Amino acid sequence: MRPETREQIESLGAKFVDLGVSAAGSGGYARELTAEERERQQQALAEHLKGIDVIVTTAAVPGRQAPRIISAAMVAGMKPGAVIVDIAAETGGNCELTEAGRTVVSPNGVSVIGTVNLPASAPIHASEMYARNLYNFLELSLADGALSLDWNDELIAKTCLTHEGRIQHEPTRQLVEGVTP
Repeated sequence: MRPETREQIESLGAKFVDLGVSAAGSGGYARELTAEERERQQQALAEHLKGIDVIVTTAAVPGRQAPRIISAAMVAGMKPGAVIVDIAAETGGNCELTEAGRTVVSPNGVSVIGTVNLPASAPIHASEMYARNLYNFLELSLADGALSLDWNDELIAKTCLTHEGRIQHEPTRQLVEGVTP
């Protein structure tokens, strides 16, 4: 749905499914689809799901129910033994068959796992991943053990709030100066 998710998905070794609809919104979230876009997305997805073994859904909208992306009819068209892991189960799920905290097996043998509070189920791994991410980020900022900020690096440029007495991050500058974007 959002162009930046392609790189994130592929970096994990998974395959990005392009459904021909771009819904890039603000704040890192997808915007709501129009009725026509949703219909196009649903048709393309239904066809694609027929050959899929594992699906992980994560679509969420802050403060609202998770968008329903996978209908019961789509699940019925999937092959027996396929698995859907619905990480959005706590807010209603992205699959029509999702039940929070339970694994449901459809009549045609598709397992729908309604995982809840995923971070709590893997605290050691989450802590290790956070530590590795923090280490990798700090490594970007150092050269021969000294602070060396490459302002052309997007991660450094967009996460540094201030440097040498100057506000570096535009949204922070707007907050401090009371500027309306």
